[in-house]
Amino acid sequence: MRVETWIFLGLTAFFVIAAIVYLVLIGYEEVVGATALFLTAGLTLITGTFLQFSSRRLEGPRPEDDDDAEVADGAGDYGFFSPGSYWPFAMAGAAALTAIATAFWLVWLLVIGVCFLMLAICGLLFEYHRRPAH
Repeated sequence: MRVETWIFLGLTAFFVIAAIVYLVLIGYEEVVGATALFLTAGLTLITGTFLQFSSRRLEGPRPEDDDDAEVADGAGDYGFFSPGSYWPFAMAGAAALTAIATAFWLVWLLVIGVCFLMLAICGLLFEYHRRPAH
């Protein structure tokens, strides 16, 4: 994971330098591009530091980094939602309703869409939740 860390931290430096060059060449009249570059640099910095801290906790090489690894070494539960679940469709529909309400600025529909979106997110998260046995 150290390779990914250095890739993201190198991209952070690149985006900061690109934003500074952009500001110098374009001037301070147009700051939208520089803002986007600085925000992108912040996101790559967040990702790079997360990878740096999480790579310290790993014991031994990952199967992706081991030349002698088998395909079965990397197999396991990835934690994705069930393929038979209908909650992603409900969440997509609620998000579309919320986006339409935002586009036309219909506050009453926006409130309803956000409520539906929260219900769909909770349904997706707690689909297989079982309360602990007493």
